[in-house]
Amino acid sequence: MSPIAHDSVDRIFTTSQGDAAYKVAETILDSGYECWWVGGAVRDMLMGNLPQEIDMATSALPKELIALFPKSDDSAADLGAVIVSASGHIFELTTFREDDSTSDGRHPESVRFSKDLKKDALRRDATINAIYWNPVSRELLDPCGGETDLKERLVKFIGNSSERIKHDALRILRMVRLRAAINGQYDPATYQALRANAELTSTLSGTRILGELEKLLSLKNPQIGLEDFWELGIAKAILPELYVCKGIAQPKDYHHEGDVWNHMLKVASSFTDDHGADVRLAALFHDCGKAETYALKERIRFDHHAEVSAKITAKVLKRFQTPKSRIDKISWLITHHMMMGSFKDLSDERKGHWYFHPWFQELLQLFWLDIAGTDPADFGLYESIVDDYDEFLNAHPRPPRKLLSGDEVMEMLGLAPGEQVGRILKSLHEAQIRKEVTTKKEAREFIQKKV
Repeated sequence: MSPIAHDSVDRIFTTSQGDAAYKVAETILDSGYECWWVGGAVRDMLMGNLPQEIDMATSALPKELIALFPKSDDSAADLGAVIVSASGHIFELTTFREDDSTSDGRHPESVRFSKDLKKDALRRDATINAIYWNPVSRELLDPCGGETDLKERLVKFIGNSSERIKHDALRILRMVRLRAAINGQYDPATYQALRANAELTSTLSGTRILGELEKLLSLKNPQIGLEDFWELGIAKAILPELYVCKGIAQPKDYHHEGDVWNHMLKVASSFTDDHGADVRLAALFHDCGKAETYALKERIRFDHHAEVSAKITAKVLKRFQTPKSRIDKISWLITHHMMMGSFKDLSDERKGHWYFHPWFQELLQLFWLDIAGTDPADFGLYESIVDDYDEFLNAHPRPPRKLLSGDEVMEMLGLAPGEQVGRILKSLHEAQIRKEVTTKKEAREFIQKKV
């Protein structure tokens, strides 16, 4: 048993999340069950960082956890997981489990509950994810030697690497993400197994692939994992649309960073906390159409690559079972990311169309990332657009959000599509500007009086 540094413990318990997680664990321990913080939270604390999230492993069965926390989310109870909310924080509580060799590598392994913490540790993927810490007694248990590996920033499978992968191919993506998360290195046997079995990732569902990809893109250094995707053969298996971008040359005068793939990595390395998941996905795929549109004329050109990239991205996201509304948004961002140069010369009416668009700020973010991923990075145009955008909004206050749609008006009043509906909506909009109507209820009452 080894202690976690006192300053790390003191820091976590001064946070609302740490205090809430302590109380959840205390409730379980006081009821006679084991309860340990495990995985990323313990790893973060050993590295002197505050945990981003806190997961717990326990000897209590799901039904026993549900009894302790009646308002919990038990939708994954059959898989051994119960989600508990406490003081505004979410915690995943997982019953000790052991491996079931019947897994086909595509679906999460079937569940066999256990009362043995060591068996629970042996079923986990990496040694540095199998370190347990009791927040009440402050004991640390390390059945798989993860603490030593963590000191070397070593990402290492527990047990036989190929067997761990064949048991659940998603572990390939998790190990890549883990290396990127700690800026670490692979144990040699782990590296060889990842490379030899990379093709198995193609058997995973689109939903699981997208989930891991988004987690990777949310990290501080996602470019580490993306480069591993290419080197290990993972990109070829699950992201062929990005895999082909390596070796696609760009105009030397404008892209000192190198080919399209290098540009993508540099863009990913420029992500900040301000960039949401949709912008990050759009940034990752924004130039994937360059592989299809490459041409050497007076110089290297990629005519219409934005539109081609958007179409390719839509197909990828559909394959990943992404909701249509999200596909439409990300595709829109990619389609329009090359249009910025024309905005300042537009009429006020056309500027309003763009500057009031609900996704315009994210389009600006994508434009910024595209520049940040280019060497030399010239933000002059970006800054001029931001200045024009701010000036326009100061002179033209953003119009109020529509309280009723045309369809709602037609349904309420029994009207067919036509000019009368337009006149009613215009009248409602003007009343909103005058602040005579501010709620949906008031809007309904207003249009009833107009008929």
